[in-house]
Amino acid sequence: MNYGWLWWLGAALLLGVVEMLTVDLLFLMLAGGAVAGAIAAGLGAPFWVSALVAAAVSILLIFAVRPWALAHLKKTTPEADTNISALTGRTATVLADVTQQSGRIKLVGEVWTARVDQPGVVLGVGSVVSVVRIEGATAVVTAQAVPQNPSQPYGTPGPGY
Repeated sequence: MNYGWLWWLGAALLLGVVEMLTVDLLFLMLAGGAVAGAIAAGLGAPFWVSALVAAAVSILLIFAVRPWALAHLKKTTPEADTNISALTGRTATVLADVTQQSGRIKLVGEVWTARVDQPGVVLGVGSVVSVVRIEGATAVVTAQAVPQNPSQPYGTPGPGY
């Protein structure tokens, strides 16, 4: 009995695992080709025929299905702010007086160096501030008139959260 179809199925499973790590849909299309090769081998086709079927189905899936699937995936996946852009707009608590040169704030549970955007302004300890932008490892902040919410001790989430 010919068990060549098991090799094709193993290849499809391996390509499926790689796809889960990359989420590019390329390896998923190749896995689909490997499944087609497994079907051909399971029906008794010689290796070269099942390889040809796998290659043809893979190419068809890559050029016919993948562009549509990528567009659908990007349309249904929400954009999430990360890194610096996720911190802009958040509120923080002043830990050490913030001036135009120096200061410390607690932002999203972490201590950051900070400075005020406006000259001559000093924000005292306990003040609630809003992050205007991040410059290197320093948060540029401005005073916020909203009292701190006790249920959000590390600041309120910024846009997109």
